[in-house]
Amino acid sequence: MGILLGLLTALAWGGADFIARFATQRVGTLRTMLYMQSIGFVLLTIFLPWLGGWGHLADGSGWRPWAWGLLAGGINAIATLTFYRAFEIGKLAIVAPVSASYPALTLLISWMSGEHLTLVRVAGIILTLAGVVVVAGAEHVATGNDPGGQKSSRGLGWAAAAAILFALLFWLLGARIIPRVGAVQTVWMIRLTSSVLGLAAVVIAKQPIRLPRGNVRWMALGMGAMDTAAFVFSNRGMQMEQIAVISVLGSLYGAVTVALAAIFLHERISRLQLAGIVTIFAGILLISR
Repeated sequence: MGILLGLLTALAWGGADFIARFATQRVGTLRTMLYMQSIGFVLLTIFLPWLGGWGHLADGSGWRPWAWGLLAGGINAIATLTFYRAFEIGKLAIVAPVSASYPALTLLISWMSGEHLTLVRVAGIILTLAGVVVVAGAEHVATGNDPGGQKSSRGLGWAAAAAILFALLFWLLGARIIPRVGAVQTVWMIRLTSSVLGLAAVVIAKQPIRLPRGNVRWMALGMGAMDTAAFVFSNRGMQMEQIAVISVLGSLYGAVTVALAAIFLHERISRLQLAGIVTIFAGILLISR
């Protein structure tokens, strides 16, 4: 069951991230994040009684579960902003695999915290990080004489930052936060905190605050539902399987996004970039063993 939840996580995140490309280009990164997080918060609040209730947030555990939840929400808010910025200005087929390399970094954090790593997983980390370097280097070469090259390179930087933040978040979720807060309750705290921070960012940036209109409304609804469901699937899966396995399966959202971009956007990538992408996912598979 845990493996199935990990695969469902990848499908839901991949679909949500593909939609994010169109939403960010129409209303910007900040408002897209605000709409997605707020809709996810409302939907999860409605269904929370059927998904386990308030858990440790209201069982007399005190302020600590709330503090852990706020920490998760804060990291997720910053990670989502960098992630959506990468999708707004970068090439989906490139930035998605780079951002999906976070399991390698999660394992590195686990190793630094005292966990033992097998040689196979070490090889997976090396392959994944090498693939990121190849993808980034190939994009620089491909766009070096193109006025738009700097824009693509900036997208890679945002994707790398998102990978680092997601690595920290998922290590904290599996090792510290979910046991103290609860799987679904953690997602609720993430949505609450990210909605508040997203609203503050929109206000500070002096962008208009209004309900999304037209197609953006349905995009926001789809993103909010799928992204929230993915977090619930992932957190539930971490309670059934090893954190590393669920993180790796969830990170395959990058492959889903790449496939959707190739099918619907006809994005082209060089052979060297394709080799780097294959290397990233090969490393991710080794990490899961």
